[in-house]
Amino acid sequence: MYEDRKSQALATWHNLLDCSDIRMTAQEQYEELLRLVEVYLRQGFIDREERKRLVTEATKRYAQAVEGVRIGR
Repeated sequence: MYEDRKSQALATWHNLLDCSDIRMTAQEQYEELLRLVEVYLRQGFIDREERKRLVTEATKRYAQAVEGVRIGR
């Protein structure tokens, strides 16, 4: 049961990360990803190392989105 919930939580996180047609700004998407990471850490789905990896991944994606807007992509 726990592994199923953990797998579903991480799938939700990655779906949000990869979804380009959501109705959120890049900043809203980034903030939601960070919020979910903290929830998953508190619930024990991830450890601090996984938290760091997910935050880094979200930050890179946010930087790419902001850079894309800046240069008109």
